Amino acid sequence: MKIIEGHHEIDVPDGVPVWDVDPYDVNILQDPSDYYAELRSKGPFVFIPKYSILACGRHKETKEVFSDWERFVSSRGVGLQDFELEEPWRPRSIILEVDPPDHAITRRVLARALSPKATADLKEDFQIEADKLIDELLEKGSFEAVVELAEEFPTTVFPKAVGLKENNSRALVDYGAMVFNALGPDNELRRNAMAMGPTTVPWIVEQCSRKNLKDKGFGATIFAAADAGEINEEQAEKLVRSLLSAGVDTTVTGIGSALWCLASFPEQFKRLKEDPSLMRPAFEEVLRFTSPVHSFCRTANGDTEVSGVKIAEGSKILCVLGAANADETQWSDPNKFDIGRRPTGHLAMGTGIHGCVGQNLARAEVAAVLTSILNKVDKIEFTGEAVWRPNNAIHALDKLPLIFKTA
Repeated sequence: MKIIEGHHEIDVPDGVPVWDVDPYDVNILQDPSDYYAELRSKGPFVFIPKYSILACGRHKETKEVFSDWERFVSSRGVGLQDFELEEPWRPRSIILEVDPPDHAITRRVLARALSPKATADLKEDFQIEADKLIDELLEKGSFEAVVELAEEFPTTVFPKAVGLKENNSRALVDYGAMVFNALGPDNELRRNAMAMGPTTVPWIVEQCSRKNLKDKGFGATIFAAADAGEINEEQAEKLVRSLLSAGVDTTVTGIGSALWCLASFPEQFKRLKEDPSLMRPAFEEVLRFTSPVHSFCRTANGDTEVSGVKIAEGSKILCVLGAANADETQWSDPNKFDIGRRPTGHLAMGTGIHGCVGQNLARAEVAAVLTSILNKVDKIEFTGEAVWRPNNAIHALDKLPLIFKTA
């Protein structure tokens, strides 16, 4: 059987429309709204011949495929590549690219490291750093918010929380770009990202060893689990690597998206300033509205059926989270950004056993930034055009020129 982008070529299931679209086209990645709408309009699934995959964008089917780990596995890769057919470019993640029962062991260790108490203990430090940064940006005037805020804040506080003895902000950001672009096809985005490997990967791998971690932090908690015999030393290093690959880029994207939303909809920012208790639902709405992770794959681990569609074993299914989060059957007026919506059920942080294990930490970082902005800033305005950065799995900003103003 023919191999396409690292997975088996599949037949078109009966009744599934064939759509000659490239979901990894740069123009779609930069502005996916029309693609999302058309995907939902075509039915529960479409077949995309360019990659011989199924794609789903309605909330019902996307949630079912994304969360049913027994029928639709992550262990065969959450990108286009099927790990049963090809080896991944780096040792597979033992948290993201593994299924139960092994997943339960590693997730338990990582969840302990990122526990609510561990996160709560960091909130004061997060707020101090956020206040300092927002004061600097207010004094500066106009600034480029992706680099100077969305990237600057997480790459300052997160390495400290992990317990890294050495920090390299550029390497952390670039490694995240590599990990998420690697989930797509062998396109220019993936090739350019992977070209950063020789300078980025060795540094990341080196930081994951016990000797390069302080005796306090998430890393220390993970290695304590190795000392207790729950996991081995190699698994501990891989879990620290998982933190460094997924713990920065997604938070950078979330902060950037929040700033873009509040600048784009000043009436919602005004509403938030008047009622800061809306901060949590406001960020949930940011996640739903912008979907920082736009797509992840699952692989059918056997012949199965969803919404009347027969799906063959080995089929790669592109779960288009961004489309599902804009499903008009799930939310009224989904293309409206409304901080009072309380969008329970959005898929931006995953769902089921593979829900983002670090989501409480990400929310704490964003909360520190937003709290400081609400306390110190009266207006957020664009000073130029915002530009979205194409990525095979992440919907992130590339440029966000802003100015913070006080009354």
